[in-house]
Amino acid sequence: MPAGDRAFSDFAVVASFVGADVVLALHGEVDIVRAPEFSAFFETIIDRGHRSVVLDLAGLRFMDASGLAVIAQGADRLEVTGGTLAIRTPASMILRLLEITGLARLVSSDPEEPDRHLTPEQSEVRPGGGPPAERAGMPDGVTKFGALRSDEEVIDEALALAVSLARAVVGGADGVSVSLRRRGLLSTVAATNQTVSNMDASQYATGQGPCVDASTVGRWFHAESLESESRWPEFTPRARALGIESILSSPLLVRQRPVGALNIYSRTPSAFTVRDQELAGVFADKASSLLHRADLDVSDDGLSVRFQGALRVREVIAQAQGVLMERQGITESAAYRALRLFSLRNGRPLQERADHIVASTRRGGSHNDD
Repeated sequence: MPAGDRAFSDFAVVASFVGADVVLALHGEVDIVRAPEFSAFFETIIDRGHRSVVLDLAGLRFMDASGLAVIAQGADRLEVTGGTLAIRTPASMILRLLEITGLARLVSSDPEEPDRHLTPEQSEVRPGGGPPAERAGMPDGVTKFGALRSDEEVIDEALALAVSLARAVVGGADGVSVSLRRRGLLSTVAATNQTVSNMDASQYATGQGPCVDASTVGRWFHAESLESESRWPEFTPRARALGIESILSSPLLVRQRPVGALNIYSRTPSAFTVRDQELAGVFADKASSLLHRADLDVSDDGLSVRFQGALRVREVIAQAQGVLMERQGITESAAYRALRLFSLRNGRPLQERADHIVASTRRGGSHNDD
């Protein structure tokens, strides 16, 4: 049975006790505002002497660096005292962050592991690790597809919700879409109907239109009436042929750089009032915030550099583990634990310690790695 429930502003922690294990089920979002509350709850559990902690992230939609720091600090505290921390059912986006930061080693991935850490209520709804698909009333293929979603699919699902809401809220809107630049090309990742998708495709094909301009220039474009519109001579006739008479495109920005656009189409000339234009801006800001939280990189080169850096850190740590295993005759996990303990006790980055150990092999000297 749940032993504690801390909820506030779209975030909640539910603690459950199963034998010697404490399960902390996180729900909602953990950002810089919510992280202190998460940390206080986590620290309280450890301070009370619990040494086996499980973080169930099935209900967590988003976590930023501050939340990851809480997990890392909790893992360090438990490790020093001989305790253990396990992470279960993270969403693909959160799993990627855990991998980059080296915390993915804590993720429990044994499909045969019994569901002993969850209350019956939680295990019944836990995606990817709950009851068989037949018991949940879902086709087995759907369950497998959900477990294999990519980061892009997670983002696209959220954007699909955004366009549906915009379609319902913005007056005069007959269709809404989101265009996003991926791998150097604009594409429609969410649309309320096929006509809207066709409108976007016509702009990509001609290289003209408010969607293309908003995604490139980074400011909003309003085609009040296509009948008198002269800015996009190749695209405009295609739009009118499909019954579109006015368009409002607002840019999506990540780190002040345009990465796409929120596009609102209407079959009525002069359909969008000042209030509608303001609402479009609000939805575009929310979509931009989503992309920023997902750490969407507008530059393929930037993405490559970031991942290469992450891979280099992993490689150096793995090399340092190998050196310690050979010098001290210890296991891989023991070598990693030694690196983490040194980092914790001395307040120095783990990568710095790993770099030092690897460099010592190139110098050919004998070094004390305790």
